Amino acid sequence: MPVNSAPRDRAIIRDLAKQVAEIAALPVQQETIALWKALNARKPIRPMVRIDQVCWHEMNVDDELTPRCQDSFCRGLESQLRRTLYAWRHMRADMVVAPYVELPKAIHNTGFGLDVQERRLAADPRNTVVSHAYFDQLQTPDDLEKIRMPEVWHDEAATARTEERARELLDGILDVRMQGACPAYAPLDLITCWRGAEPLLWDLVDRPEFVHAILQRVTEGQLHFLDQLEAQGLLGRDQQTIHCTGAHTDELPAPGFNPNHPRARDLWTFGMSQIFSTVSPAMHEEFEWPYLTPWFERFGLGYYGCCEPLDQKLPLIRKYPRVRKVSMSPWADIERGASEIGGDFVLSRKPNPAFLAAETWDPAAVERDLRETRDACARHNCPLEFILKDISTVRYQPQRLWEWSEIAMRVAGA
Repeated sequence: MPVNSAPRDRAIIRDLAKQVAEIAALPVQQETIALWKALNARKPIRPMVRIDQVCWHEMNVDDELTPRCQDSFCRGLESQLRRTLYAWRHMRADMVVAPYVELPKAIHNTGFGLDVQERRLAADPRNTVVSHAYFDQLQTPDDLEKIRMPEVWHDEAATARTEERARELLDGILDVRMQGACPAYAPLDLITCWRGAEPLLWDLVDRPEFVHAILQRVTEGQLHFLDQLEAQGLLGRDQQTIHCTGAHTDELPAPGFNPNHPRARDLWTFGMSQIFSTVSPAMHEEFEWPYLTPWFERFGLGYYGCCEPLDQKLPLIRKYPRVRKVSMSPWADIERGASEIGGDFVLSRKPNPAFLAAETWDPAAVERDLRETRDACARHNCPLEFILKDISTVRYQPQRLWEWSEIAMRVAGA
Protein backbone atom coordinates (compact mmCIF):
# COMPACT_ATOMS: atom_id res chain seq x y z
CA MET A 1 0.00 0.00 0.00
CA PRO A 2 1.48 3.41 -0.93
CA VAL A 3 2.60 5.74 1.85
CA ASN A 4 1.46 9.27 1.10
CA SER A 5 3.70 12.01 2.45
CA ALA A 6 2.40 14.91 4.49
CA PRO A 7 1.40 17.82 2.24
CA ARG A 8 4.03 20.13 3.75
CA ASP A 9 6.85 17.60 3.28
CA ARG A 10 5.71 16.89 -0.27
CA ALA A 11 5.63 20.61 -1.10
CA ILE A 12 9.18 21.08 0.22
CA ILE A 13 10.53 18.15 -1.80
CA ARG A 14 8.77 19.18 -4.98
CA ASP A 15 9.98 22.77 -4.74
CA LEU A 16 13.59 21.62 -4.34
CA ALA A 17 13.16 19.04 -7.12
CA LYS A 18 11.90 21.73 -9.52
CA GLN A 19 15.05 23.76 -8.88
CA VAL A 20 17.24 20.71 -9.55
CA ALA A 21 15.27 19.85 -12.69
CA GLU A 22 15.77 23.35 -14.08
CA ILE A 23 19.53 23.05 -13.55
CA ALA A 24 19.61 19.53 -15.03
CA ALA A 25 17.95 20.85 -18.20
CA LEU A 26 20.65 23.45 -18.85
CA PRO A 27 22.81 22.83 -21.97
CA VAL A 28 25.94 23.05 -19.81
CA GLN A 29 25.20 19.59 -18.40
CA GLN A 30 25.71 17.92 -21.77
CA GLU A 31 28.71 20.12 -22.44
CA THR A 32 30.31 19.01 -19.18
CA ILE A 33 29.52 15.36 -19.87
CA ALA A 34 31.28 15.73 -23.23
CA LEU A 35 34.35 17.14 -21.46
CA TRP A 36 34.39 14.19 -19.04
CA LYS A 37 34.07 11.73 -21.92
CA ALA A 38 37.00 13.36 -23.70
CA LEU A 39 39.16 13.16 -20.58
CA ASN A 40 38.22 9.54 -19.89
CA ALA A 41 39.11 8.68 -23.50
CA ARG A 42 42.55 10.24 -22.80
CA LYS A 43 41.84 13.01 -25.32
CA PRO A 44 41.19 15.88 -22.91
CA ILE A 45 39.97 19.31 -23.89
CA ARG A 46 41.21 20.65 -20.55
CA PRO A 47 41.79 19.37 -16.99
CA MET A 48 38.57 18.55 -15.12
CA VAL A 49 37.67 19.44 -11.54
CA ARG A 50 35.45 17.78 -8.93
CA ILE A 51 34.86 18.23 -5.21
CA ASP A 52 33.62 15.34 -3.07
CA GLN A 53 33.61 13.97 0.48
CA VAL A 54 32.72 17.36 1.93
CA CYS A 55 32.44 18.16 5.65
CA TRP A 56 28.77 19.02 5.26
CA HIS A 57 28.30 19.74 8.96
CA GLU A 58 30.44 22.87 8.44
CA MET A 59 28.82 24.03 5.21
CA ASN A 60 25.47 25.49 6.22
CA VAL A 61 25.10 29.17 5.29
CA ASP A 62 21.82 31.10 5.48
CA ASP A 63 20.02 27.84 6.32
CA GLU A 64 20.55 26.50 2.78
CA LEU A 65 21.13 23.01 4.20
CA THR A 66 18.73 23.16 7.13
CA PRO A 67 16.17 20.32 6.77
CA ARG A 68 12.51 21.25 7.06
CA CYS A 69 10.71 17.96 6.39
CA GLN A 70 9.35 15.98 9.34
CA ASP A 71 9.28 12.46 7.89
CA SER A 72 12.66 10.67 7.96
CA PHE A 73 12.44 9.42 4.35
CA CYS A 74 11.55 12.90 3.15
CA ARG A 75 14.40 14.41 5.16
CA GLY A 76 16.89 12.08 3.49
CA LEU A 77 15.65 13.01 0.04
CA GLU A 78 15.53 16.66 1.02
CA SER A 79 19.15 16.57 2.17
CA GLN A 80 20.23 15.01 -1.14
CA LEU A 81 18.46 17.75 -3.12
CA ARG A 82 19.70 20.57 -0.90
CA ARG A 83 23.31 19.42 -1.18
CA THR A 84 23.02 19.27 -4.97
CA LEU A 85 21.67 22.82 -5.08
CA TYR A 86 24.27 24.08 -2.60
CA ALA A 87 27.16 22.55 -4.56
CA TRP A 88 25.83 24.00 -7.81
CA ARG A 89 25.56 27.49 -6.31
CA HIS A 90 28.83 27.61 -4.43
CA MET A 91 31.38 24.97 -5.52
CA ARG A 92 30.18 23.76 -8.90
CA ALA A 93 33.49 22.95 -10.55
CA ASP A 94 32.73 20.30 -13.22
CA MET A 95 29.79 18.67 -11.49
CA VAL A 96 26.97 17.25 -13.60
CA VAL A 97 23.39 17.56 -12.37
CA ALA A 98 21.27 14.68 -13.64
CA PRO A 99 17.52 14.85 -14.36
CA TYR A 100 16.83 12.09 -11.86
CA VAL A 101 17.34 11.09 -8.26
CA GLU A 102 19.43 7.98 -7.66
CA LEU A 103 18.59 5.77 -4.68
CA PRO A 104 20.19 2.45 -3.68
CA LYS A 105 18.43 -0.87 -4.04
CA ALA A 106 17.96 -2.73 -0.75
CA ILE A 107 20.87 -5.13 -1.29
CA HIS A 108 22.16 -6.95 1.78
CA ASN A 109 24.93 -9.41 2.54
CA THR A 110 26.09 -11.42 5.52
CA GLY A 111 29.57 -9.90 5.53
CA PHE A 112 32.82 -11.74 6.16
CA GLY A 113 31.96 -12.86 9.68
CA LEU A 114 34.17 -10.28 11.41
CA ASP A 115 33.01 -7.00 12.93
CA VAL A 116 35.41 -4.12 13.43
CA GLN A 117 36.60 -3.92 17.04
CA GLU A 118 38.11 -0.54 17.83
CA ARG A 119 38.47 2.52 20.04
CA ARG A 120 37.59 5.92 18.59
CA LEU A 121 38.64 9.47 19.39
CA ALA A 122 36.91 12.52 17.93
CA ALA A 123 38.25 16.07 17.86
CA ASP A 124 34.86 17.45 16.77
CA PRO A 125 31.75 15.56 17.93
CA ARG A 126 29.87 16.75 14.84
CA ASN A 127 32.48 15.37 12.46
CA THR A 128 32.32 11.78 11.20
CA VAL A 129 36.09 11.85 10.58
CA VAL A 130 37.58 10.31 13.72
CA SER A 131 40.70 8.48 14.92
CA HIS A 132 40.58 4.65 15.06
CA ALA A 133 42.59 2.15 17.11
CA TYR A 134 41.80 -1.36 15.85
CA PHE A 135 42.13 -4.61 17.78
CA ASP A 136 43.87 -7.53 16.05
CA GLN A 137 41.39 -10.37 15.42
CA LEU A 138 43.60 -12.40 13.03
CA GLN A 139 46.64 -13.44 15.03
CA THR A 140 46.98 -17.15 14.19
CA PRO A 141 46.28 -19.43 11.20
CA ASP A 142 43.29 -20.82 13.11
CA ASP A 143 41.78 -17.32 13.08
CA LEU A 144 41.39 -17.59 9.30
CA GLU A 145 38.28 -19.65 9.98
CA LYS A 146 36.64 -16.47 11.24
CA ILE A 147 36.55 -15.15 7.66
CA ARG A 148 33.34 -16.37 6.02
CA MET A 149 32.06 -16.16 2.47
CA PRO A 150 29.49 -13.33 2.16
CA GLU A 151 26.02 -14.27 0.96
CA VAL A 152 23.94 -11.70 -0.94
CA TRP A 153 20.21 -11.12 -1.08
CA HIS A 154 17.88 -8.43 -2.34
CA ASP A 155 14.87 -7.19 -0.39
CA GLU A 156 12.76 -6.54 -3.46
CA ALA A 157 9.78 -5.36 -1.42
CA ALA A 158 11.89 -2.73 0.34
CA THR A 159 13.33 -1.53 -2.97
CA ALA A 160 9.83 -1.28 -4.42
CA ARG A 161 8.61 0.70 -1.42
CA THR A 162 11.49 3.15 -1.68
CA GLU A 163 10.93 3.64 -5.39
CA GLU A 164 7.17 4.08 -4.99
CA ARG A 165 7.64 6.61 -2.22
CA ALA A 166 10.19 8.61 -4.20
CA ARG A 167 8.06 8.60 -7.33
CA GLU A 168 5.05 9.80 -5.38
CA LEU A 169 7.09 12.77 -4.18
CA LEU A 170 8.87 13.58 -7.45
CA ASP A 171 6.18 12.64 -9.99
CA GLY A 172 6.38 14.82 -13.09
CA ILE A 173 9.55 16.63 -11.99
CA LEU A 174 12.50 14.25 -11.66
CA ASP A 175 12.85 10.59 -12.59
CA VAL A 176 13.85 7.98 -9.99
CA ARG A 177 16.62 5.43 -10.58
CA MET A 178 17.10 2.54 -8.21
CA GLN A 179 20.81 1.86 -8.44
CA GLY A 180 22.44 -1.51 -7.96
CA ALA A 181 25.85 -2.21 -6.43
CA CYS A 182 29.02 -0.75 -7.96
CA PRO A 183 31.61 -2.70 -5.97
CA ALA A 184 35.28 -1.89 -5.43
CA TYR A 185 38.34 -3.94 -4.43
CA ALA A 186 40.16 -2.84 -1.26
CA PRO A 187 40.85 -5.98 0.80
CA LEU A 188 43.87 -4.51 2.58
CA ASP A 189 41.78 -1.62 3.89
CA LEU A 190 39.32 -4.18 5.21
CA ILE A 191 42.03 -6.37 6.74
CA THR A 192 43.57 -3.31 8.40
CA CYS A 193 40.24 -2.65 10.11
CA TRP A 194 40.24 -6.23 11.42
CA ARG A 195 43.86 -6.13 12.59
CA GLY A 196 45.26 -2.62 12.85
CA ALA A 197 48.08 -1.27 10.70
CA GLU A 198 51.07 -2.33 12.80
CA PRO A 199 50.39 -6.10 13.00
CA LEU A 200 49.68 -6.26 9.28
CA LEU A 201 52.83 -4.38 8.28
CA TRP A 202 55.05 -6.46 10.58
CA ASP A 203 53.59 -9.66 9.14
CA LEU A 204 54.54 -8.63 5.60
CA VAL A 205 58.13 -9.22 6.76
CA ASP A 206 57.81 -11.75 9.59
CA ARG A 207 54.94 -13.94 8.34
CA PRO A 208 54.42 -13.31 4.62
CA GLU A 209 52.74 -16.70 4.12
CA PHE A 210 50.13 -15.75 6.73
CA VAL A 211 49.33 -12.46 4.94
CA HIS A 212 49.02 -14.35 1.65
CA ALA A 213 46.61 -16.79 3.29
CA ILE A 214 44.44 -13.94 4.58
CA LEU A 215 44.45 -12.21 1.20
CA GLN A 216 43.59 -15.42 -0.62
CA ARG A 217 40.59 -16.03 1.60
CA VAL A 218 39.31 -12.45 1.43
CA THR A 219 39.74 -12.36 -2.35
CA GLU A 220 37.75 -15.59 -2.69
CA GLY A 221 35.03 -13.95 -0.62
CA GLN A 222 35.02 -10.77 -2.69
CA LEU A 223 34.84 -12.68 -5.98
CA HIS A 224 32.06 -14.83 -4.51
CA PHE A 225 30.26 -11.60 -3.59
CA LEU A 226 30.69 -10.25 -7.14
CA ASP A 227 29.48 -13.52 -8.69
CA GLN A 228 26.25 -13.30 -6.71
CA LEU A 229 25.63 -9.66 -7.58
CA GLU A 230 26.10 -10.44 -11.25
CA ALA A 231 24.02 -13.63 -11.23
CA GLN A 232 21.12 -11.94 -9.43
CA GLY A 233 21.15 -8.86 -11.65
CA LEU A 234 22.06 -6.60 -8.73
CA LEU A 235 24.99 -4.71 -10.22
CA GLY A 236 24.60 -1.03 -10.98
CA ARG A 237 24.54 0.78 -14.30
CA ASP A 238 25.15 4.19 -15.87
CA GLN A 239 27.62 5.35 -13.24
CA GLN A 240 27.92 9.11 -12.85
CA THR A 241 31.09 8.86 -10.79
CA ILE A 242 33.87 6.43 -9.99
CA HIS A 243 35.73 7.04 -6.72
CA CYS A 244 34.70 10.70 -6.65
CA THR A 245 35.64 11.35 -10.30
CA GLY A 246 33.49 11.71 -13.40
CA ALA A 247 32.72 8.32 -14.92
CA HIS A 248 31.10 9.43 -18.18
CA THR A 249 32.37 7.41 -21.13
CA ASP A 250 31.31 6.07 -24.52
CA GLU A 251 33.25 2.85 -23.86
CA LEU A 252 30.68 1.47 -21.44
CA PRO A 253 28.47 -0.47 -21.26
CA ALA A 254 30.06 -3.34 -23.18
CA PRO A 255 28.41 -4.95 -26.23
CA GLY A 256 25.46 -7.14 -25.30
CA PHE A 257 24.43 -4.93 -22.39
CA ASN A 258 21.07 -5.73 -20.79
CA PRO A 259 19.86 -2.85 -18.58
CA ASN A 260 17.86 -5.31 -16.49
CA HIS A 261 20.88 -7.51 -15.87
CA PRO A 262 24.15 -5.51 -15.87
CA ARG A 263 27.46 -7.33 -15.87
CA ALA A 264 30.75 -6.37 -14.28
CA ARG A 265 32.19 -5.63 -17.71
CA ASP A 266 29.54 -2.93 -18.15
CA LEU A 267 30.95 -0.99 -15.18
CA TRP A 268 33.88 0.91 -13.79
CA THR A 269 35.49 -0.46 -10.64
CA PHE A 270 38.19 0.96 -8.39
CA GLY A 271 40.84 -0.50 -6.14
CA MET A 272 43.36 0.69 -3.58
CA SER A 273 45.94 -0.38 -0.99
CA GLN A 274 46.36 2.66 1.21
CA ILE A 275 48.16 0.68 3.92
CA PHE A 276 50.92 0.02 1.35
CA SER A 277 51.90 3.70 1.19
CA THR A 278 55.34 2.96 2.68
CA VAL A 279 56.12 -0.50 1.26
CA SER A 280 58.45 -1.04 -1.67
CA PRO A 281 57.18 -1.53 -5.22
CA ALA A 282 58.33 -5.19 -5.04
CA MET A 283 56.41 -5.84 -1.83
CA HIS A 284 53.37 -3.99 -3.19
CA GLU A 285 53.42 -6.26 -6.24
CA GLU A 286 53.88 -9.46 -4.24
CA PHE A 287 50.96 -8.82 -1.92
CA GLU A 288 48.51 -7.24 -4.34
CA TRP A 289 49.01 -8.10 -7.99
CA PRO A 290 47.88 -11.78 -7.70
CA TYR A 291 44.71 -10.77 -5.84
CA LEU A 292 43.65 -7.53 -7.51
CA THR A 293 44.13 -8.79 -11.07
CA PRO A 294 41.24 -11.30 -11.18
CA TRP A 295 38.92 -8.58 -9.87
CA PHE A 296 39.92 -5.85 -12.30
CA GLU A 297 39.87 -8.12 -15.33
CA ARG A 298 36.14 -8.72 -14.77
CA PHE A 299 35.26 -5.02 -15.23
CA GLY A 300 35.11 -2.66 -18.18
CA LEU A 301 37.30 0.15 -16.82
CA GLY A 302 39.21 0.73 -13.61
CA TYR A 303 40.43 3.49 -11.32
CA TYR A 304 43.39 2.67 -9.12
CA GLY A 305 44.65 4.27 -5.93
CA CYS A 306 43.58 6.67 -3.22
CA CYS A 307 45.81 8.26 -0.59
CA GLU A 308 48.85 6.05 -1.21
CA PRO A 309 51.65 7.74 -3.23
CA LEU A 310 51.97 5.86 -6.53
CA ASP A 311 54.54 7.88 -8.46
CA GLN A 312 57.16 5.12 -7.97
CA LYS A 313 54.78 2.25 -8.68
CA LEU A 314 53.58 2.94 -12.22
CA PRO A 315 55.40 -0.11 -13.69
CA LEU A 316 53.26 -2.30 -11.40
CA ILE A 317 50.03 -0.46 -12.19
CA ARG A 318 50.68 -0.97 -15.90
CA LYS A 319 50.32 -4.72 -15.22
CA TYR A 320 46.80 -4.29 -13.83
CA PRO A 321 44.06 -4.86 -16.40
CA ARG A 322 41.53 -2.22 -17.45
CA VAL A 323 43.10 0.67 -15.50
CA ARG A 324 42.21 4.06 -16.99
CA LYS A 325 42.76 6.47 -14.08
CA VAL A 326 45.57 6.52 -11.50
CA SER A 327 45.43 8.48 -8.26
CA MET A 328 48.25 10.87 -7.42
CA SER A 329 47.85 11.78 -3.76
CA PRO A 330 49.33 14.85 -2.02
CA TRP A 331 52.33 12.70 -1.06
CA ALA A 332 53.27 11.81 -4.65
CA ASP A 333 56.05 13.43 -6.66
CA ILE A 334 53.85 14.95 -9.34
CA GLU A 335 56.65 15.51 -11.87
CA ARG A 336 57.68 11.87 -11.68
CA GLY A 337 54.07 10.70 -11.77
CA ALA A 338 53.24 12.74 -14.87
CA SER A 339 56.45 11.64 -16.57
CA GLU A 340 55.74 7.96 -15.88
CA ILE A 341 52.07 8.17 -16.93
CA GLY A 342 52.45 10.25 -20.08
CA GLY A 343 49.30 9.80 -22.13
CA ASP A 344 48.57 6.24 -20.99
CA PHE A 345 46.29 7.00 -18.04
CA VAL A 346 44.37 9.91 -16.59
CA LEU A 347 46.40 11.40 -13.75
CA SER A 348 43.85 11.84 -10.97
CA ARG A 349 45.45 14.48 -8.81
CA LYS A 350 44.25 14.72 -5.21
CA PRO A 351 45.11 18.26 -4.09
CA ASN A 352 45.97 18.51 -0.43
CA PRO A 353 42.83 19.27 1.66
CA ALA A 354 45.13 20.53 4.43
CA PHE A 355 45.13 23.91 2.66
CA LEU A 356 41.49 24.20 3.71
CA ALA A 357 42.19 23.16 7.31
CA ALA A 358 45.08 25.52 8.02
CA GLU A 359 44.72 28.25 10.61
CA THR A 360 45.16 30.86 7.88
CA TRP A 361 43.53 30.49 4.48
CA ASP A 362 46.11 31.05 1.73
CA PRO A 363 44.50 31.05 -1.74
CA ALA A 364 47.82 31.95 -3.39
CA ALA A 365 49.38 28.74 -2.05
CA VAL A 366 46.42 26.75 -3.38
CA GLU A 367 46.88 28.25 -6.83
CA ARG A 368 50.62 27.58 -6.86
CA ASP A 369 50.02 23.95 -5.93
CA LEU A 370 47.42 23.45 -8.65
CA ARG A 371 49.52 25.19 -11.29
CA GLU A 372 52.51 23.00 -10.46
CA THR A 373 50.44 19.91 -11.25
CA ARG A 374 48.87 21.42 -14.36
CA ASP A 375 52.23 22.46 -15.78
CA ALA A 376 53.86 19.08 -15.06
CA CYS A 377 51.05 17.30 -16.85
CA ALA A 378 51.27 19.71 -19.78
CA ARG A 379 54.99 19.00 -20.14
CA HIS A 380 54.33 15.28 -20.39
CA ASN A 381 51.06 15.38 -22.39
CA CYS A 382 49.32 13.75 -19.43
CA PRO A 383 45.50 13.84 -19.10
CA LEU A 384 44.63 15.50 -15.80
CA GLU A 385 41.80 15.83 -13.33
CA PHE A 386 41.77 17.61 -9.96
CA ILE A 387 39.71 15.70 -7.39
CA LEU A 388 39.47 17.46 -4.04
CA LYS A 389 38.27 14.96 -1.44
CA ASP A 390 38.75 13.87 2.19
CA ILE A 391 37.78 17.36 3.32
CA SER A 392 37.56 16.83 7.06
CA THR A 393 37.33 20.51 7.99
CA VAL A 394 37.29 24.02 6.55
CA ARG A 395 37.36 25.50 10.07
CA TYR A 396 33.68 26.32 9.68
CA GLN A 397 34.54 28.73 6.86
CA PRO A 398 32.77 27.24 3.84
CA GLN A 399 33.82 30.18 1.70
CA ARG A 400 37.28 28.60 1.62
CA LEU A 401 35.87 25.70 -0.38
CA TRP A 402 33.93 28.02 -2.65
CA GLU A 403 37.10 29.95 -3.42
CA TRP A 404 39.07 26.73 -3.94
CA SER A 405 36.55 25.77 -6.63
CA GLU A 406 36.97 29.11 -8.40
CA ILE A 407 40.76 28.87 -8.29
CA ALA A 408 40.81 25.30 -9.59
CA MET A 409 38.50 26.11 -12.49
CA ARG A 410 40.65 29.11 -13.41
CA VAL A 411 43.80 26.96 -13.34
CA ALA A 412 42.03 24.33 -15.45
CA GLY A 413 41.24 26.96 -18.07
CA ALA A 414 37.47 26.78 -17.70
